[in-house]
Amino acid sequence: MSKVVIISGSPNPGSRLTGITQYVESQLSSQHISFNHITVASLPAEALIHAKFDNPEIVEAAAKVEAADIVIIASPVYKASFTGVLKTFLDLLPQKGLNGKFVTPLFIGGTIAHLLAIDFSLKPILSSLNAKHFGSGVYAIDSQIARIDAGVGESQFQINDELKERLDAAIAELVEELQRRG
Repeated sequence: MSKVVIISGSPNPGSRLTGITQYVESQLSSQHISFNHITVASLPAEALIHAKFDNPEIVEAAAKVEAADIVIIASPVYKASFTGVLKTFLDLLPQKGLNGKFVTPLFIGGTIAHLLAIDFSLKPILSSLNAKHFGSGVYAIDSQIARIDAGVGESQFQINDELKERLDAAIAELVEELQRRG
């Protein structure tokens, strides 16, 4: 059973946020920590929009969240908040769906001006889902991640050293929490 779930709220698979989540995944893998990844934009749009709690893919995604001790919530910032697609998924989690979970946000935006989106838009929603234990989280800006063309429409990402340090600190915090939970 996976103890970590990464929920990606980006509507764009080529987003620089993908560079962040790929980096976190590689660091978790290098420490032999299993994880699940939920790409919210890959879930059925009709199920998300019409709040079809019983949709099999929604049920499966919610079960991954329920089974996890650590929940990483990743999103780009649009208009000073996380994405609407992420909000629609969070709305489908049970009322106390984050009870007892250690939650770490990973956000990316165009400028540092939206840094407080984590505290003012995301955390109130997570608190309504009974989240009480938050990791430090990381807010990145687009210029900290370079998109490198890998050919055939595929992108790779290069993360600058300062952002890697902050991501590594957040990952170390997650590992410590996993060890604490045994």
